[in-house]
Amino acid sequence: MLNQPAVRFSAIGLNHNHIMGMTNLLLRAGADFVSFYAPEPELVAPFARAYPQARLASGAQEILEDKTVQLIVRAGIPCERAPLGIQVMQHGKDYMSDKPGITTPAQLADVRRVQAETRRIYSICFSERFEVGAAVKAGELVEAGAIGRVVQTVGLGPHRIHPPERPDWFYRRAQYGGILTDIASHQVDQFLFYTGSSAADVVASQVGNFNQPQHPELEYFGDMLLRGNSGTGYIRVDWYTPQGLGVWGDGRLTILGTDGYIELRKYIDIAGRTGGDHLFLVDQQGIRHFDCSGVERPYGRQLLADIRERTETAMTQAHCFLVSELALTAEALAKRLGHLQS
Repeated sequence: MLNQPAVRFSAIGLNHNHIMGMTNLLLRAGADFVSFYAPEPELVAPFARAYPQARLASGAQEILEDKTVQLIVRAGIPCERAPLGIQVMQHGKDYMSDKPGITTPAQLADVRRVQAETRRIYSICFSERFEVGAAVKAGELVEAGAIGRVVQTVGLGPHRIHPPERPDWFYRRAQYGGILTDIASHQVDQFLFYTGSSAADVVASQVGNFNQPQHPELEYFGDMLLRGNSGTGYIRVDWYTPQGLGVWGDGRLTILGTDGYIELRKYIDIAGRTGGDHLFLVDQQGIRHFDCSGVERPYGRQLLADIRERTETAMTQAHCFLVSELALTAEALAKRLGHLQS
Protein backbone atom coordinates (compact mmCIF):
# COMPACT_ATOMS: atom_id res chain seq x y z
CA MET A 1 0.00 0.00 0.00
CA LEU A 2 1.29 3.45 -0.90
CA ASN A 3 2.02 5.79 1.97
CA GLN A 4 -0.87 8.18 2.50
CA PRO A 5 -0.52 11.76 3.73
CA ALA A 6 -0.88 12.07 7.48
CA VAL A 7 -4.21 13.32 8.83
CA ARG A 8 -3.80 16.85 10.15
CA PHE A 9 -5.60 17.75 13.37
CA SER A 10 -6.06 20.70 15.72
CA ALA A 11 -7.39 21.11 19.26
CA ILE A 12 -9.92 23.66 20.53
CA GLY A 13 -10.66 23.67 24.26
CA LEU A 14 -8.30 22.30 26.90
CA ASN A 15 -10.43 22.44 30.06
CA HIS A 16 -10.12 18.74 30.88
CA ASN A 17 -6.75 17.02 30.91
CA HIS A 18 -8.24 14.21 28.81
CA ILE A 19 -7.08 16.41 25.92
CA MET A 20 -3.58 15.05 26.55
CA GLY A 21 -4.66 11.46 26.07
CA MET A 22 -6.69 12.34 22.99
CA THR A 23 -3.74 14.18 21.46
CA ASN A 24 -1.34 11.38 22.32
CA LEU A 25 -3.46 8.62 20.78
CA LEU A 26 -3.61 10.56 17.50
CA LEU A 27 0.12 11.23 17.50
CA ARG A 28 0.77 7.58 18.27
CA ALA A 29 -1.31 6.67 15.22
CA GLY A 30 0.71 8.98 12.97
CA ALA A 31 -1.40 12.14 12.74
CA ASP A 32 0.14 15.61 12.42
CA PHE A 33 -0.70 18.09 15.19
CA VAL A 34 -1.09 21.48 13.51
CA SER A 35 -2.52 24.02 15.94
CA PHE A 36 -4.55 24.60 19.08
CA TYR A 37 -6.55 27.29 20.82
CA ALA A 38 -7.97 27.92 24.30
CA PRO A 39 -8.92 31.28 25.83
CA GLU A 40 -7.37 30.45 29.22
CA PRO A 41 -3.66 31.38 29.43
CA GLU A 42 -3.16 29.07 32.41
CA LEU A 43 -4.19 26.11 30.21
CA VAL A 44 -2.34 27.24 27.10
CA ALA A 45 1.13 27.51 28.65
CA PRO A 46 1.59 23.91 29.88
CA PHE A 47 -0.09 22.51 26.77
CA ALA A 48 2.27 24.48 24.51
CA ARG A 49 5.24 23.11 26.42
CA ALA A 50 3.97 19.56 26.04
CA TYR A 51 3.34 19.90 22.28
CA PRO A 52 5.82 22.37 20.80
CA GLN A 53 5.13 21.14 17.26
CA ALA A 54 1.65 22.76 17.32
CA ARG A 55 1.21 26.51 17.02
CA LEU A 56 -1.18 28.60 19.10
CA ALA A 57 -3.94 29.91 16.83
CA SER A 58 -5.48 33.36 17.22
CA GLY A 59 -8.90 31.88 17.86
CA ALA A 60 -11.26 29.00 17.18
CA GLN A 61 -12.41 30.54 13.92
CA GLU A 62 -8.89 30.46 12.48
CA ILE A 63 -8.78 26.70 13.03
CA LEU A 64 -12.29 26.14 11.70
CA GLU A 65 -11.38 27.97 8.49
CA ASP A 66 -8.03 26.22 8.00
CA LYS A 67 -8.76 23.99 5.01
CA THR A 68 -5.66 21.86 5.67
CA VAL A 69 -7.06 20.61 9.00
CA GLN A 70 -9.19 17.47 8.71
CA LEU A 71 -9.96 16.71 12.36
CA ILE A 72 -10.63 18.85 15.41
CA VAL A 73 -10.49 17.50 18.96
CA ARG A 74 -11.98 19.11 22.05
CA ALA A 75 -11.98 18.59 25.80
CA GLY A 76 -13.58 21.89 26.74
CA ILE A 77 -16.34 22.46 29.30
CA PRO A 78 -18.79 19.59 28.64
CA CYS A 79 -21.84 21.68 27.74
CA GLU A 80 -19.79 23.49 25.08
CA ARG A 81 -18.55 20.39 23.26
CA ALA A 82 -21.57 19.65 21.06
CA PRO A 83 -22.03 23.26 19.84
CA LEU A 84 -18.42 23.30 18.63
CA GLY A 85 -18.83 19.87 17.07
CA ILE A 86 -21.74 21.19 15.02
CA GLN A 87 -19.57 24.06 13.77
CA VAL A 88 -16.74 21.66 12.97
CA MET A 89 -18.99 19.45 10.85
CA GLN A 90 -20.51 22.46 9.10
CA HIS A 91 -16.97 23.51 8.16
CA GLY A 92 -16.40 20.14 6.48
CA LYS A 93 -14.20 18.61 9.18
CA ASP A 94 -14.44 15.54 11.41
CA TYR A 95 -14.68 15.86 15.17
CA MET A 96 -13.53 13.96 18.23
CA SER A 97 -14.89 15.09 21.60
CA ASP A 98 -13.99 14.05 25.08
CA LYS A 99 -16.88 12.39 26.90
CA PRO A 100 -19.53 13.52 27.48
CA GLY A 101 -19.71 14.73 23.91
CA ILE A 102 -23.36 15.72 24.30
CA THR A 103 -25.04 16.99 27.50
CA THR A 104 -28.72 17.59 26.62
CA PRO A 105 -31.40 15.93 24.46
CA ALA A 106 -31.65 19.13 22.39
CA GLN A 107 -27.92 18.98 21.67
CA LEU A 108 -28.26 15.33 20.65
CA ALA A 109 -31.05 16.17 18.20
CA ASP A 110 -28.99 19.00 16.67
CA VAL A 111 -25.85 16.89 16.40
CA ARG A 112 -27.72 14.03 14.77
CA ARG A 113 -29.32 16.39 12.25
CA VAL A 114 -26.07 18.12 11.27
CA GLN A 115 -24.13 14.86 11.10
CA ALA A 116 -26.76 13.42 8.75
CA GLU A 117 -26.59 16.56 6.60
CA THR A 118 -22.80 16.78 6.41
CA ARG A 119 -21.83 13.08 6.69
CA ARG A 120 -18.86 14.08 8.82
CA ILE A 121 -17.59 11.93 11.71
CA TYR A 122 -18.73 12.90 15.22
CA SER A 123 -16.70 10.66 17.51
CA ILE A 124 -16.66 10.63 21.30
CA CYS A 125 -13.49 9.30 22.89
CA PHE A 126 -14.68 6.59 25.29
CA SER A 127 -11.17 6.14 26.63
CA GLU A 128 -12.11 3.56 29.26
CA ARG A 129 -12.62 1.13 26.37
CA PHE A 130 -10.54 2.60 23.55
CA GLU A 131 -7.42 3.29 25.62
CA VAL A 132 -7.42 0.31 28.00
CA GLY A 133 -5.58 -2.76 26.74
CA ALA A 134 -7.67 -5.10 28.90
CA ALA A 135 -10.86 -3.72 27.36
CA VAL A 136 -9.50 -4.30 23.85
CA LYS A 137 -8.50 -7.87 24.76
CA ALA A 138 -11.95 -8.49 26.24
CA GLY A 139 -13.51 -7.52 22.94
CA GLU A 140 -11.31 -10.01 21.13
CA LEU A 141 -12.20 -12.81 23.57
CA VAL A 142 -15.93 -12.08 23.37
CA GLU A 143 -15.81 -12.04 19.57
CA ALA A 144 -13.97 -15.38 19.60
CA GLY A 145 -16.73 -16.93 21.72
CA ALA A 146 -14.54 -17.48 24.80
CA ILE A 147 -17.47 -17.07 27.22
CA GLY A 148 -20.35 -18.03 24.93
CA ARG A 149 -23.20 -15.61 24.46
CA VAL A 150 -22.88 -12.44 26.54
CA VAL A 151 -25.76 -12.14 29.00
CA GLN A 152 -24.86 -9.09 31.09
CA THR A 153 -22.20 -6.47 31.78
CA VAL A 154 -21.58 -4.95 35.19
CA GLY A 155 -19.56 -1.75 34.82
CA LEU A 156 -18.12 0.13 37.80
CA GLY A 157 -16.59 3.57 37.33
CA PRO A 158 -15.44 5.04 40.66
CA HIS A 159 -13.44 8.28 40.58
CA ARG A 160 -11.48 10.43 43.03
CA ILE A 161 -12.68 14.01 43.19
CA HIS A 162 -9.64 15.87 44.67
CA PRO A 163 -11.41 19.27 45.03
CA PRO A 164 -8.34 21.54 44.68
CA GLU A 165 -8.02 20.47 41.04
CA ARG A 166 -11.68 20.97 40.13
CA PRO A 167 -12.84 24.22 38.47
CA ASP A 168 -16.16 25.92 39.19
CA TRP A 169 -17.92 24.39 36.17
CA PHE A 170 -17.30 20.92 37.60
CA TYR A 171 -19.89 21.61 40.32
CA ARG A 172 -22.61 23.02 38.01
CA ARG A 173 -24.97 20.39 36.62
CA ALA A 174 -25.93 22.47 33.58
CA GLN A 175 -22.26 22.58 32.60
CA TYR A 176 -21.08 19.03 33.37
CA GLY A 177 -24.35 17.32 32.45
CA GLY A 178 -24.85 15.04 35.46
CA ILE A 179 -22.92 11.98 36.57
CA LEU A 180 -24.84 9.52 34.38
CA THR A 181 -24.46 11.74 31.32
CA ASP A 182 -20.77 12.20 32.06
CA ILE A 183 -18.90 9.32 33.71
CA ALA A 184 -21.47 6.60 33.02
CA SER A 185 -21.28 7.18 29.26
CA HIS A 186 -18.12 5.03 29.42
CA GLN A 187 -20.02 2.14 30.94
CA VAL A 188 -22.98 2.55 28.56
CA ASP A 189 -20.54 2.32 25.66
CA GLN A 190 -19.10 -0.89 27.11
CA PHE A 191 -22.56 -2.39 27.71
CA LEU A 192 -23.59 -1.85 24.09
CA PHE A 193 -20.25 -3.00 22.69
CA TYR A 194 -19.79 -6.23 24.63
CA THR A 195 -23.44 -7.34 24.49
CA GLY A 196 -23.72 -6.37 20.83
CA SER A 197 -26.92 -4.45 21.52
CA SER A 198 -28.12 -2.02 18.87
CA ALA A 199 -31.14 -0.85 20.89
CA ALA A 200 -31.78 -0.60 24.61
CA ASP A 201 -34.03 0.84 27.30
CA VAL A 202 -33.25 2.40 30.67
CA VAL A 203 -35.11 0.26 33.21
CA ALA A 204 -34.22 2.35 36.29
CA SER A 205 -31.71 4.97 37.40
CA GLN A 206 -30.84 7.10 40.42
CA VAL A 207 -28.29 9.71 41.44
CA GLY A 208 -27.26 10.92 44.87
CA ASN A 209 -25.19 13.26 47.02
CA PHE A 210 -25.06 11.89 50.54
CA ASN A 211 -22.45 13.92 52.43
CA GLN A 212 -21.66 17.15 50.53
CA PRO A 213 -24.55 19.62 51.02
CA GLN A 214 -22.22 22.49 50.05
CA HIS A 215 -22.33 21.10 46.48
CA PRO A 216 -26.07 20.67 45.89
CA GLU A 217 -25.69 20.30 42.10
CA LEU A 218 -22.88 17.73 42.08
CA GLU A 219 -24.01 14.14 41.82
CA TYR A 220 -21.48 12.03 43.75
CA PHE A 221 -23.20 8.71 43.00
CA GLY A 222 -25.27 7.26 40.19
CA ASP A 223 -26.42 3.90 38.90
CA MET A 224 -28.66 2.51 36.20
CA LEU A 225 -30.14 -0.74 34.93
CA LEU A 226 -30.28 -1.31 31.16
CA ARG A 227 -32.08 -3.84 28.98
CA GLY A 228 -30.75 -4.24 25.46
CA ASN A 229 -31.84 -6.29 22.47
CA SER A 230 -28.84 -8.57 23.04
CA GLY A 231 -28.14 -8.44 26.78
CA THR A 232 -28.61 -6.55 30.02
CA GLY A 233 -26.39 -4.21 31.99
CA TYR A 234 -25.85 -2.66 35.41
CA ILE A 235 -23.73 0.48 35.86
CA ARG A 236 -22.50 2.25 39.00
CA VAL A 237 -20.36 5.40 39.02
CA ASP A 238 -19.26 7.66 41.86
CA TRP A 239 -16.85 10.28 43.19
CA TYR A 240 -16.11 8.38 46.42
CA THR A 241 -12.65 6.88 45.73
CA PRO A 242 -10.66 7.28 48.98
CA GLN A 243 -7.19 8.83 49.15
CA GLY A 244 -5.71 5.51 50.23
CA LEU A 245 -6.11 3.97 46.78
CA GLY A 246 -3.00 4.25 44.65
CA VAL A 247 -4.86 5.34 41.49
CA TRP A 248 -7.76 7.67 40.70
CA GLY A 249 -10.32 4.86 40.60
CA ASP A 250 -10.72 1.09 40.78
CA GLY A 251 -12.46 0.76 37.42
CA ARG A 252 -13.88 -2.69 36.83
CA LEU A 253 -16.01 -4.53 34.30
CA THR A 254 -17.53 -7.99 34.52
CA ILE A 255 -18.84 -9.59 31.33
CA LEU A 256 -21.09 -12.57 32.04
CA GLY A 257 -21.50 -15.18 29.33
CA THR A 258 -23.36 -18.46 29.02
CA ASP A 259 -20.04 -20.38 29.16
CA GLY A 260 -17.93 -18.24 31.48
CA TYR A 261 -17.12 -14.70 32.48
CA ILE A 262 -14.45 -12.04 32.10
CA GLU A 263 -13.43 -9.54 34.75
CA LEU A 264 -11.35 -6.45 33.97
CA ARG A 265 -9.38 -4.68 36.68
CA LYS A 266 -8.41 -1.75 34.54
CA TYR A 267 -6.20 0.47 36.67
CA ILE A 268 -5.33 -1.48 39.82
CA ASP A 269 -5.62 -4.99 41.22
CA ILE A 270 -6.10 -4.15 44.89
CA ALA A 271 -3.90 -6.27 47.18
CA GLY A 272 -2.95 -8.30 44.11
CA ARG A 273 -0.71 -7.94 41.07
CA THR A 274 1.07 -4.67 40.41
CA GLY A 275 0.06 -2.23 37.69
CA GLY A 276 -3.14 -2.08 35.68
CA ASP A 277 -4.68 -3.69 32.58
CA HIS A 278 -5.52 -7.00 34.23
CA LEU A 279 -8.00 -9.37 32.61
CA PHE A 280 -9.30 -12.57 34.23
CA LEU A 281 -11.05 -15.23 32.15
CA VAL A 282 -13.04 -17.96 33.90
CA ASP A 283 -14.36 -20.72 31.65
CA GLN A 284 -15.08 -24.45 31.73
CA GLN A 285 -11.34 -25.22 31.76
CA GLY A 286 -10.32 -22.99 34.67
CA ILE A 287 -9.06 -19.50 35.50
CA ARG A 288 -6.58 -17.50 33.45
CA HIS A 289 -4.97 -14.11 33.99
CA PHE A 290 -3.92 -11.90 31.06
CA ASP A 291 -1.50 -9.00 31.44
CA CYS A 292 -2.89 -6.65 28.79
CA SER A 293 -0.49 -3.75 29.29
CA GLY A 294 1.11 -4.44 25.89
CA VAL A 295 -2.10 -4.89 23.90
CA GLU A 296 -2.46 -2.49 20.96
CA ARG A 297 -5.16 0.15 21.39
CA PRO A 298 -6.41 0.59 17.81
CA TYR A 299 -8.96 3.42 18.15
CA GLY A 300 -6.60 6.17 16.95
CA ARG A 301 -5.37 4.16 13.98
CA GLN A 302 -8.90 3.16 13.04
CA LEU A 303 -10.26 6.70 13.37
CA LEU A 304 -7.57 8.08 11.07
CA ALA A 305 -8.38 5.36 8.53
CA ASP A 306 -12.07 6.25 8.80
CA ILE A 307 -11.26 9.91 8.12
CA ARG A 308 -9.30 9.00 4.99
CA GLU A 309 -11.62 6.28 3.69
CA ARG A 310 -15.03 7.47 5.04
CA THR A 311 -15.62 4.18 6.88
CA GLU A 312 -16.80 3.30 10.41
CA THR A 313 -14.22 0.92 11.84
CA ALA A 314 -13.35 2.79 15.06
CA MET A 315 -17.00 3.15 16.12
CA THR A 316 -20.24 3.43 14.18
CA GLN A 317 -22.08 6.72 14.31
CA ALA A 318 -25.23 4.92 15.42
CA HIS A 319 -23.40 3.41 18.40
CA CYS A 320 -21.91 6.78 19.39
CA PHE A 321 -25.29 8.49 19.38
CA LEU A 322 -27.05 5.61 21.15
CA VAL A 323 -24.55 5.82 24.02
CA SER A 324 -25.41 9.50 24.45
CA GLU A 325 -29.13 8.86 24.14
CA LEU A 326 -29.14 6.19 26.86
CA ALA A 327 -26.93 8.20 29.23
CA LEU A 328 -29.12 11.29 28.79
CA THR A 329 -32.29 9.25 29.27
CA ALA A 330 -30.94 7.68 32.47
CA GLU A 331 -29.99 11.12 33.77
CA ALA A 332 -33.43 12.54 33.00
CA LEU A 333 -35.29 9.63 34.63
CA ALA A 334 -33.05 9.34 37.69
CA LYS A 335 -34.52 9.54 41.17
CA ARG A 336 -32.57 12.20 43.07
CA LEU A 337 -31.31 11.22 46.52
CA GLY A 338 -29.72 12.99 49.46
CA HIS A 339 -28.70 16.64 49.16
CA LEU A 340 -29.34 17.06 45.42
CA GLN A 341 -31.36 19.97 44.12
CA SER A 342 -34.28 18.92 41.91
